[in-house]
Amino acid sequence: MKESVSYRFTNTRVNYFFNAKFSSLSQLTGKDRTVLITDEHIYRNHTSKFRGWNTIVLKPGEEFKVQATVDSIIDQLITFQADRQFTLVGVGGGVVTDLTGYVASVFMRGISFGFIPTSLLAMVDASIGGKNGIDVGPYKNMVGVIKQPSFLLFDFSFLTTLPDAEWSNGFAEIIKHACILDASAFRMLEKNNLVSLKKDKKTLFKLIERNVRLKSAVVQRDEYEKGDRRLLNFGHTLGHALETQYILSHGEAVAIGMTYACHFSEGLLGFNGTERVVKVLEQFGLPTHAAFKTEKVFEVLKMDKKRVSRDMNYIMLEKIGKGVVLPIPLKELEKWIKSLQS
Repeated sequence: MKESVSYRFTNTRVNYFFNAKFSSLSQLTGKDRTVLITDEHIYRNHTSKFRGWNTIVLKPGEEFKVQATVDSIIDQLITFQADRQFTLVGVGGGVVTDLTGYVASVFMRGISFGFIPTSLLAMVDASIGGKNGIDVGPYKNMVGVIKQPSFLLFDFSFLTTLPDAEWSNGFAEIIKHACILDASAFRMLEKNNLVSLKKDKKTLFKLIERNVRLKSAVVQRDEYEKGDRRLLNFGHTLGHALETQYILSHGEAVAIGMTYACHFSEGLLGFNGTERVVKVLEQFGLPTHAAFKTEKVFEVLKMDKKRVSRDMNYIMLEKIGKGVVLPIPLKELEKWIKSLQS
């Protein structure tokens, strides 16, 4: 199997294999010293792919991205008699990749791991960058580590069983990348919609690879989120708080978060592209507004990891394709959110 591209991070090199086949996995890691981690949905839809591999099958959903699941995985690894020479491979969406990377980072103080992302969201965002972790109560990704996988294998055939809602979920992150870093990609998205890009596989696969490379380059420059990597949180500060308090998918919550961030950007930076961002989000089946209790959401928001003392490092837009980090006092931020709710 020919390696498509590799990125050198602080402590390791990650190999990316684009438009690859699941069957190529055996060329990267031996079946006798590998454990695959997936969820019930993926396992049921692609059972034949897992034949002959040691496999741990998890309950699907964000509600299982918690310490109890980590403990269960570790118990099963012990049953497999896994040692430090074993490799874990997460085959699934963002929940599976987050859990796999976290378990691999702490089991026996760290073993090798790789990812086969199966959702659009995981392909363009969740599997890239080395962030692995779990939720604690209402706080998303409160506990975790930054450690890179050994490899990422992209088998686009998994997308054939992706539910419609998950396509929109993934495009939320693609739109986010375009807003903060890629104005030309944003213009391309304006000319398309979910239906047209699902039909045009060649353009879709190129778009996925473009987003993978874009995020990887950002992480390569700032692996531990001291500078530019913070831009990747556009829409996520409010989005994560909404996601944990209401019945919203990650993409839906982030889309609403991006819309609010655009409005903040209008008032604070003179941004004039809010209508364009809202239109693109709606073209890809995403919500742009929600009624919510500000106090309830703000209780979670103020514990976001981007908070520094009494300020929140909020991601804004100067223009389409140029995101910036702006510290906002928490009290002022709460007023902005309330004003948009009225």
